[in-house]
Amino acid sequence: MPFGLRSADTQSDGLYDMMRDPAESAFYGRRKGHKLRPGQEDLMDGLLSDLSLDVSRPAPSAMQSLFPRPVREIWLEIGFGGGEHLLHQASLHPDIGFIGVEPFVNGMAKALAGIAQGGQDNIRLYHDDALHVLNWLPDSCLSRVYLLYPDPWPKKRHWKRRFVSQSTLDQFARTLRPDGEFRFASDIDTYVDWTLRHCHASGRFRWTADQASDWHAPWADWIRTRYEAKAIREGRTPAYLTFSKQAD
Repeated sequence: MPFGLRSADTQSDGLYDMMRDPAESAFYGRRKGHKLRPGQEDLMDGLLSDLSLDVSRPAPSAMQSLFPRPVREIWLEIGFGGGEHLLHQASLHPDIGFIGVEPFVNGMAKALAGIAQGGQDNIRLYHDDALHVLNWLPDSCLSRVYLLYPDPWPKKRHWKRRFVSQSTLDQFARTLRPDGEFRFASDIDTYVDWTLRHCHASGRFRWTADQASDWHAPWADWIRTRYEAKAIREGRTPAYLTFSKQAD
């Protein structure tokens, strides 16, 4: 297997035949779980409206204007779950503007509660398909993209639903500045290998690892989420991949 990473026996040489074609949507699955509490519904009606990107209008030429404070860079997190990592990073880096995308209602409600409590003013949100945001963003406006523990779609017939594809990597490459980073984490070895193969095939990204510890150890400013803690308890080993965008 490429890069010496282990892969499940179900991985096939036909991987590249299953790359997803560009589509209007990259989201599959349910959008809502348990019923929201009244306070959460209020946040969805109020605070979310205040923080939401309006992708029906052209993106501003100066993306920093999305935020009420000066920011030196903009980072994007796709599928932030309950928002633990997003809020942690926004608190740790107040000079960075964050765009968080999450289509799942309960995750968005949880993140909004955290923002209301923590008062972070360097976050903007989008409550729908991440492809809408990627299509909307201007060229070279991002310094970092996070895709952390995305749905692995473990059945082979569903691999085409995985968010990492040549079309989404093309959008990452377009929206990231030269030397910008794509950071990916997963506890599913077939998805780790899938991502390495696709990034290698794209020719637009360089995997920055020099030794095994570079993908076994999390990033220095990492916070362990509940999902990751569960994966480790269940015996799965996370991998943390960093890719640098190559200059065009």
